[in-house]
Amino acid sequence: MNPDRFITCWLVALCAALLSGCSLPSLDGRSLSSAISPAETAATALGQALAPQVAAHPGHSGIHPLDDPHDAFAARALLAQAAERSLDVQYYIWRNDLTGTLLLEALHDAADRGVRVRLLLDDNGTAGLDRKLATLDAHPLIEVRLFNPFVVRRPKAIGYLSDFSRANRRMHNKSFTADNQATIIGGRNVGDEYFAASEGILFADLDVLAVGPVVEDVSRDFDRYWASDSAYPLAGILPDASPAALDELSAEASIIESNPAASRYVAALRESAFIRALLAGELRFEWATTQMVSDDPAKGLGLADGDGLLTHQLGKILGEPSTDVELVSPYFVPTATGTAAFAALAGSGVTVRILTNSLDATDVAAVHAGYAKRRKDLLRAGIVLYELRRLAESGPKDKAGPFGSSGSSLHAKTFAVDRERVFVGSFNFDPRSANLNTELGFIIDSPQLAARIESMFDEQIPAASYEVRLSEQGRLYWLEQRDGTTVRYDSEPEVSFWKRATVMLLSWLPIEWLL
Repeated sequence: MNPDRFITCWLVALCAALLSGCSLPSLDGRSLSSAISPAETAATALGQALAPQVAAHPGHSGIHPLDDPHDAFAARALLAQAAERSLDVQYYIWRNDLTGTLLLEALHDAADRGVRVRLLLDDNGTAGLDRKLATLDAHPLIEVRLFNPFVVRRPKAIGYLSDFSRANRRMHNKSFTADNQATIIGGRNVGDEYFAASEGILFADLDVLAVGPVVEDVSRDFDRYWASDSAYPLAGILPDASPAALDELSAEASIIESNPAASRYVAALRESAFIRALLAGELRFEWATTQMVSDDPAKGLGLADGDGLLTHQLGKILGEPSTDVELVSPYFVPTATGTAAFAALAGSGVTVRILTNSLDATDVAAVHAGYAKRRKDLLRAGIVLYELRRLAESGPKDKAGPFGSSGSSLHAKTFAVDRERVFVGSFNFDPRSANLNTELGFIIDSPQLAARIESMFDEQIPAASYEVRLSEQGRLYWLEQRDGTTVRYDSEPEVSFWKRATVMLLSWLPIEWLL
C-alpha cells in the first residue's frame, strides 16, 4: 500500500474510533446482587473451620501477613477451592499469563461447583483477556464487570484521547473474598511477577489474609463498587461468547498447567509451609481491631466528597503520630504539601523512615522524578530515606523480608505508626492514589505487626537498600552496605547518565498531579 494512502486510512480509522469511543452502554437493566451474609455461610467448610477462632476473639479480626509470593498465590487458589457459596474478586491488573490463567480457571471450577462468582476488574489492566473474560461471563454463575471500561478495545489508548477525565481515573483496589468468611487484600495484582512465577523481576509485595468482622466490611465495600456508576457489565462492552467456549477455555488452561514452567511452579507451591498449616487448621492469626478504609467508588468519576476519600479516613483514624512513622511505598511522590507535612512531623520529634524504589529498581521512571525533586527537602528535615536496590536476577532469590528479594522491585504499600498501628493496602503515597485512583486498605491495631516493620527498617532494609544522604555542600550521595563495608556513590547508583538526565527533565515538567 502507498505510504500516504496508509496514513490517510489510519487517520480515518482513528477518527472513527474516537467518535465511537465516546459512547458507553446504558446501565439500565443491570442485574442487582449483594454479598451473601456470614450467617448464611456459617455452615460452609470455611465458616465452620473459622467459627471457633472468631468466637474466641470477639470484636477482633484475624490477620495473617502474606509476604511470601508463593503463599500469596496459594492462599487465593485455596480460597477459590474452598468456597461453597460465593467468590467476590476485585483487581486493578489481571495478567493473561500462567498465574492469571490458573486463577481464572479456579474461578471457573468454583462456578461449576455451584459457587456464584462476581469478578470486577479495572479495564486498564485486562490486556489480552477479552475473549477469556467474555467466555467466563457466559457461565450462568459468573458475572464479569469492568470499571471505567474502554469501548474501543484496540488500542485502548484511544479512550484516553476521547474521554481522558474518566479514563484517567482507575480502580486500584485489590480484594479476593470467599463465602464472606475470608478475604485477601493488599498490594498484589494478579500476574506472574507478583507471585514469583516468572524468571524476570519479582515485585516484592505484601497482602494480608483476614478473617472475622472486617471481612463483612470488605464485602459491603465490594457491593458498593459492583453497583457503582463506573461498573459496566461485560456483556455491554464485548460480544457474547458461546457456552461451548468454556470447554475450550478449560482445555487451554490444561495445556498451560502441563508445561514445564507451570509444573515447577506448582511443585514449589506444594513445598509451602503455609499450605500445610492452612489445610491442617494450624495457621496462626494476629487477632486485632481492624478497620477497613476505602475510597467512595464515585471517585472513579470525580464525584466523591472529601469525607468519602481514603486519605480523609486515614487521617481521622490515625490522628497525629507522636513517636515513629515507618513508611513503605514503591511509588512515593510526596508533593510540596506532603513534604512539608513529613518535615513538620520530623520537626516535632517524630522519627520518620521511608523506603521506596531506587531509580534502577523502579518500573516507572516518571514517578521517580516526582520523588527525586523532593529528596533534599526531606533529608534537610531529618527524614531517613532508603531506596531499594535492584539485586541480581540470576541465582536463588534470597529473601529480605516482604520488602525485597533478589531481582526485585518494591511494590508493597504499608506503614507503621507509633509502634502500635499498621496500614496494609493498595494506597501509594502519590497524587494518583490520593486524587485519581480508588484505593482500599486495612488499619490494624497491632504492636506485633508494627514491630515487624520496625525490625525490617532496623535490619533487613539497610542491607537491601541504598541510604540517601545529604553532604555538607548540599549534594546527594548514596551509601550501600556490601560485604561488611560501606560503598559510597555520588550519583544515582547503577543507572546511565542518560537515564539520570531523563528523570531530571521529567522532574521539571508540570506532571506531578498525574503521578
